[in-house]
Amino acid sequence: MITRLSGAVARGILVAVLIALPALVLPNVKADASQITLLMAMLAAFLTFAEYHAKSPSIVEFREAAPFNRLRFTALFMTVLVLSLIIKGQHAPSGLSGALSSIGLILGNAIDFPFSPVRLIVLMMPADADAQVVSNVRVAAGLSYLISLVAMFCFLVLVRMLNWPARKGAFNVWVNLPMFDPTAGGDVVTRLRRDARFNIAVGFLLPFFIPAVVKAAADLIDPITLANPQTLIWTISAWAFLPASMIMRGIAMGKIADMIQEKRRQTYARHRADGLQPA
Repeated sequence: MITRLSGAVARGILVAVLIALPALVLPNVKADASQITLLMAMLAAFLTFAEYHAKSPSIVEFREAAPFNRLRFTALFMTVLVLSLIIKGQHAPSGLSGALSSIGLILGNAIDFPFSPVRLIVLMMPADADAQVVSNVRVAAGLSYLISLVAMFCFLVLVRMLNWPARKGAFNVWVNLPMFDPTAGGDVVTRLRRDARFNIAVGFLLPFFIPAVVKAAADLIDPITLANPQTLIWTISAWAFLPASMIMRGIAMGKIADMIQEKRRQTYARHRADGLQPA
């Protein structure tokens, strides 16, 4: 009880810090924006606390299959922190912000080739956009894309080499996949693999699809402006994090399907060795 309570409190505080991070780091944040950010941080902290303190699962997947959610949170936190420091460095330069800006500029220029996700998100900008804003978008896109790739690589290592999630014992599908109903019909392994392929495919296409949709809708609705620092940070962070999160979810569900298939194979082999017919 005490362990679950303290863990839920810690997670709620970390989520609140994540939401409030740009407002805390960036200079000259308006009072109205700070109040809205504080309200959102408190709401996110409460929802996170309620989810992790409850005995029964609700919507958060892989709640008991660390470090899946920790890795995703770390990737998003690092993305928001790095982009906030870069934007802050334009008003109050420092050695750290300068180094991050240089790394981001190198990465952004390296990935900014025809039909790449970075090129598409740069082309999403209006034709009359300020050159500094376009440069900020390129730098932010390059760094956030790199952080997402590193997070996906680390999770792939956990799955393929460190045997996640089986290394910590039995995997509880009900607790870790509360939105997945094993009794909904059809073979569980087939459904898990179908969902895994769907998540990986959508995650791969989203970095290309989102800028194209925003660009196509610019003539019908007022496009978002990335000149605002907080809008830039959260837009680029979501653009890089959501696809990576979906791909990681697809990899995880594929691994679970493999585990169930292997468990079935072992059960059938044991029944055959005992001279029984598996039910």
